[in-house]
Amino acid sequence: MGIFERFLSIWVALGIAAGAGLGLLVPGLFQAVALLEFAHVNLVVAVLIWVMIFPMMVQIDWNAVKEVSQKPQGLLLTLVVNWLIKPFTMAALGVLFFQYFFAPWVDPQSAQEYIAGMILLGVAPCTAMVFVWSQLVKGDASYTLVQVSVNDLVMVVAFAPIAAFLLGVTDVTVPWETLVLSTVLYVVLPLAAGMLCRRLWLSRGAEHLQQRMAQLKPWSVTGLIATVVLLFGFQAPTIVDKPLVIVMIALPLVLQTYGIFFIAWWGARWLKLPHSVAGPACLIGTSNFFELAVAVAISLFGLHSGAALATVVGVLVEVPVMLSLVALINRWAPPAVDPMADLSGP
Repeated sequence: MGIFERFLSIWVALGIAAGAGLGLLVPGLFQAVALLEFAHVNLVVAVLIWVMIFPMMVQIDWNAVKEVSQKPQGLLLTLVVNWLIKPFTMAALGVLFFQYFFAPWVDPQSAQEYIAGMILLGVAPCTAMVFVWSQLVKGDASYTLVQVSVNDLVMVVAFAPIAAFLLGVTDVTVPWETLVLSTVLYVVLPLAAGMLCRRLWLSRGAEHLQQRMAQLKPWSVTGLIATVVLLFGFQAPTIVDKPLVIVMIALPLVLQTYGIFFIAWWGARWLKLPHSVAGPACLIGTSNFFELAVAVAISLFGLHSGAALATVVGVLVEVPVMLSLVALINRWAPPAVDPMADLSGP
């Protein structure tokens, strides 16, 4: 592992501190960057996420993609956790914390809005960042692509009905511009570029491809750290103005993330999934499609609502928590097998 990967948690911690500090020192700069968005998708963050996931797209072997249908258990785990478990546990935790545990400190109207924001996060499983987490746990790039693609197709038909049911409203409208633009920016374009570059570099030999992939690898971590700086810079004033509220929202979100991870990990063990498939399958359910959740929260409840704030807190806690889960998966990885071990004498 290079120095970036080896000390990733330290770099991210420094990125969080730098983002929050710069957001307070030069708020105008971050406000200007925040305005560079279309359909609730920040274009600067989109570019950084593109930088993060492009190296993994180059790794995708299309011959391996064709073989995914022969081992569908990983897809089954992804779908069950994301759509039959996660939204409902998120709603239950929201109610438990804000209608019972935190009831003395939160007025009923705000509590309902915080719960709504948490529900929207729970019904929006991750898309782009899964590729980053998968790369960090040495996941099967081809299988991860199929998992994300199937998840996105289900999201098109399942997001609005489940969100409407859990929120108790009937007018949940999927922000199609946000969903389509995010899919194009985070999946379609980097995938097409990755396919083109892989073919070009492979035509010059497998060794040339490996060299190029090694050169790209540090950019994933660089893009991740830059994204962290921006996200915390955007929300620095909120962190300072409402620290107690942010902590109260963060607690059930963190509990939900770890709980869903362990449910998925148990399922992966039960299904006897290989580590390269189990890791990404568990991480898809634990992270969130925050652009979609934020867009719906703003459209339903308003820009300055508690629901919108809850979705933003989800963004802030996701990266540190997901990195801890990446570390767990890597710690639980089976030991590498030495191909020469069987050739050695007694």
